Amino acid sequence: MQTCDDLHATALRFRLLRNDGWPISCDVFKKFADKNGKFKESLIQDKRGLLSLYEASSLGANGENILSEAMKFAETHLRLSISDMEQQLRRQVTRALELPRHLRMERLEFRLYIDEYSMGSNFSPILLEQAKLEYNKVQSLHQIELAELSGWWKQLGLVEKLSFARDRPMECYFWTVGILPEPKYSRARIELAKTIAILLVIDDIFDTYGSINDLRLFNDAIQKWGLDAIEQLPEYMKICYMALYNTTNEIAYKILKEQGRNVLPSVRRVWMNTIEAFMVEANWFSSGHVPNLANYLENAITTSGSYMALVHIFFLLGEGISHGNVKLMEKPYPKIFSRSGKILRLWDDLGTSKEEQDRGDNASSIPLFMREKNLPFEDEARECIMQLIGNLWKELNMELINSTSLPLPLIKACFNMSRTSQVIYQHEEDSYSHGVDNFVKFLLLKPIGM
Repeated sequence: MQTCDDLHATALRFRLLRNDGWPISCDVFKKFADKNGKFKESLIQDKRGLLSLYEASSLGANGENILSEAMKFAETHLRLSISDMEQQLRRQVTRALELPRHLRMERLEFRLYIDEYSMGSNFSPILLEQAKLEYNKVQSLHQIELAELSGWWKQLGLVEKLSFARDRPMECYFWTVGILPEPKYSRARIELAKTIAILLVIDDIFDTYGSINDLRLFNDAIQKWGLDAIEQLPEYMKICYMALYNTTNEIAYKILKEQGRNVLPSVRRVWMNTIEAFMVEANWFSSGHVPNLANYLENAITTSGSYMALVHIFFLLGEGISHGNVKLMEKPYPKIFSRSGKILRLWDDLGTSKEEQDRGDNASSIPLFMREKNLPFEDEARECIMQLIGNLWKELNMELINSTSLPLPLIKACFNMSRTSQVIYQHEEDSYSHGVDNFVKFLLLKPIGM
């Protein structure tokens, strides 16, 4: 079969090139369709090609109708023929239909693919050994980074002083491995994990512990951003304020020393915006106000920490920074930030809805969908949210097609944030922390046997 007529090769090339930001058109699939735009029936027997077509279609954007047709065509015929496939292909198809590779967490997918590859009948022992060695080598680097983070967290002493706060440095680090999987981003992962760890503590203060008056004092202090602002705070808030203040200044100092760039105004501003959004939620809860879905999501993207994380990532990576795109690191943030953050928030709501209901918090996407769409059952609201997430992925994929002033590593971090949120929150049947702990042990602590 000629390469140009090989469905598997065409789909694989399309997926790999688009994923790396190359401007490849979906028109490459037109040769597999008839004059009516329907995929040719002769492709049905090409199971490997159908699988690759299905994987490629997950990178489709709004308006790319041929990729929408490709997904329907491939999914339909893969499901019809899955029982007749040989074992390895059946496993691969089952995983793809559960979740396409484009939506999976990169590092976790690497780990699972090694296991899958070793089960094949014609694998290369040398290639398999090299893959295992590389995986274990990077995992050792992750363990070194995690040890440094854990030492910093223990020295910070927040949990000892604030018994109600979450003690989850490994979970915070897991997020950074998902968002920044490349080994060269070691320092960025550590610094980013610090900001996430402090964000979780602040989230706990606003959600479960602080009185509305204390929260207003904390927000006022953050907006002033100075050492003198600490005097107005209650004792339990002072240590949290100082942890945030010092850590932010230290990160800005390291970037200044390494890159010669003063980023303190930008990272300080994104923290101010984040705490201000927490205050909005606290006022809603205190007054009994239930926002509409649009207002909730706009604010909830900020409280999810998405903007905070992505602004820090932009400066920590230090790649492709220009005077023009530095200006984008403030309100209104780039659309790709809000789309990625919205996916994160929606998955968070899907995975933690029970905890929110127990807390009496009605400002969450599930009850808001039920109210605004007049849906009688929670499952219907969940289905609406899943459809919205699918549409957001199409909007995200547009960023791989359109020209942008944002550097590709930052764009990839936006995609990886969305992927990681799905991994962490999708297994609703598990408790939240139990599910994360399993992933942490599997990915960070358990090496692959040689």
